[in-house]
Amino acid sequence: MTEQVLERVAGHERRFNTLFEEYFDTLAAGLDAPSFSRFTPDCVELLRAVSLRGGKRLRVVMLNEAARLVASEPVEGLDAAALSIELLQTHGLVHDDLIDDGPVRRGGPSTYYAYRERFPDHPHTAVGLTVLAGDLALALSLRVLLEAKVPVGLRQAMVEVQTRAAADTFVGQIVDLERDFAVTPDEDVLHSVADYKSARYSILAPLQLGLLAAGEQPALFEKELHDYARLLGICGQMRDDYLDLFGDAATLGKPTGADIRDGKHSYTVNALLAAVDGPERRVLEAAYGDPSCTPESIAAVREIGERRGVRARLEADMRRYARQASAVAADWRPRWRQEAVTFFEQLPLWSVEQAM
Repeated sequence: MTEQVLERVAGHERRFNTLFEEYFDTLAAGLDAPSFSRFTPDCVELLRAVSLRGGKRLRVVMLNEAARLVASEPVEGLDAAALSIELLQTHGLVHDDLIDDGPVRRGGPSTYYAYRERFPDHPHTAVGLTVLAGDLALALSLRVLLEAKVPVGLRQAMVEVQTRAAADTFVGQIVDLERDFAVTPDEDVLHSVADYKSARYSILAPLQLGLLAAGEQPALFEKELHDYARLLGICGQMRDDYLDLFGDAATLGKPTGADIRDGKHSYTVNALLAAVDGPERRVLEAAYGDPSCTPESIAAVREIGERRGVRARLEADMRRYARQASAVAADWRPRWRQEAVTFFEQLPLWSVEQAM
């Protein structure tokens, strides 16, 4: 991406981070709860911590750039939509870490592990409060749209987008768990999980919300928007799976090798299983599904993956899907503003290169 585009991206991020902090300041003071409750403000504080701690805000950037496809000036409704998108993301992070028993999120304790520290003798309470914290984030993501100062029709359309995105994400979480009961799921299964679990709420919904705010009707372009979101979502899930083994733990803010320890059928794990046999396969199988697998064992699997070309193959696959997504965006040029179309053309390959 050009320096001008990157500066625009950074501007979207800075502006939203300020907005999000102000939102939580207001929420902490104004959430309706009984005066005696200590758990409610603590819950809000934990949501604030995981929401404001890190995160690239790429969903917010796509939302704003989607509006720029149509409008050259700022439009109403984007702030509420941005808050809704990121609160839905917070909901997903909180529940993900409970489902995966993840101790770390964005360089700090996950909400689940924060509650475990607060209630070491009451594990069911820790689980229950984690579920409720995620549920509260979901409710807030819809409430912020319902309270938005925009025309009723736009408000209703935005709520419909986010409600559908949330439902698709829940289905994605279900099939994500189901996937790991297959012996070796084929690539179409992995693609479907990526589509439902992440692409629809992380990419498609921001595109739809940005276009709606700018006065466009995204339903008229549903297939091409979904094609772009699906391809970029597959690329993004491949990137996350790739980084889980080949990434840097300090940069990621969490340990590497989680998918192997948890026995997940990720893109990386499937590629490893297809590439190794003999003694190398035994090294992989010894680590796979072992929660106590050591960093040294993960490093050994990583070395095997590099030696057997798994790393290079995943990088090539990510670039291939990124180019396909870029080609979909290129077809938007006759219809929408060139500057914003260029952003969506360049985004897929840029996001891949950032991971390598």
